[in-house]
Amino acid sequence: MSFSKTFPKTIPGSNFPVWEEITLTEEEERQAEEDCRRENFRLLDQCLDEAKALAIKHRLNTEENQVALGIALFEKRASHEVFWKESKAKEKFDKTFKS
Repeated sequence: MSFSKTFPKTIPGSNFPVWEEITLTEEEERQAEEDCRRENFRLLDQCLDEAKALAIKHRLNTEENQVALGIALFEKRASHEVFWKESKAKEKFDKTFKS
C-alpha cells in the first residue's frame, strides 16, 4: 500500500484551506526508506559508540543494558521511517502546489 499524507493548500480569498492528498510512488517511498536507513545507520553508529563510552564510564556495560539500548534504537529507527516518508510527501506537495 502506498504512503499518502494530506496537506493544507491555501486558497486566496478563503479563510479555509483545501486539503490535498499526496501519495508517494513506490520508487519515491523506497528512496525515502533507503535515505532513512543510510542516515540512521550513520547516526546509530555514533550513538552506539557514545553509549558504549558512557556505559564503560558509569560501569553499566552489561548485556542487559546492551539489549535495552538495541530495543530503544530499533524503536527510534522505525518511528523515523514514517517521518522521512512524510517529509518526502511534503516536498512533493510543495513542488506541486507552490510556485
